[in-house]
This record gives sequence, C-alpha cells and structure tokens, in this order.
Amino acid sequence: MTRMLLVVTGMLALSAPAWAASKDYQVTGPVLAVTADTITVQKGKENWEIGRGADTKVAGDVKVGDKVTIMYKMTATSIEAKPAGTAKKKK
Repeated sequence: MTRMLLVVTGMLALSAPAWAASKDYQVTGPVLAVTADTITVQKGKENWEIGRGADTKVAGDVKVGDKVTIMYKMTATSIEAKPAGTAKKKK
C-alpha cells in the first residue's frame, strides 16, 4: 500500500510542471453562437470560436446575446518538426 502511494505521489509530482506551464487566458464579449461543443464570442471586430467539452464548467444558461467571460488555455495537441533547410551554395 505504501509503495502504491509513493508511485502515485511521484507521478503527480512529475506531471505538475506540465499543468503549471499551461497559462490561463480570458475573452469577454457577447455570444454570437452556442453549440454542444463550441461557443462563438465577439471580441472587438473579431469572432472567437472556442471549443468546449463535457468537463467545461458553465454557470448559468448561456444564450446568444448574453455577455460572457470565458477562461481558456492554449495547449498544443500535436507538433510536427521538419529539419531546417540547407542554404544553397552559389557557384
């Protein structure tokens, strides 16, 4: 039992820096559209479509026209690296 507790504690300690690295952002504005998995908000002259899931906490009944403040994180879902190009030699 103690060994299992140490393993779980170690895993949490190692994964904590990954959580801390993800910064919180916010956007506030009127709601333009709401679907089961997105919400579109107008910020200035731009429309921001932000994804949402089953774990998204929602306070109140969000409707088109409501003013909302959305807290979100930007986290990469995949990264593809390509080698840097080589400089061509002049003759």
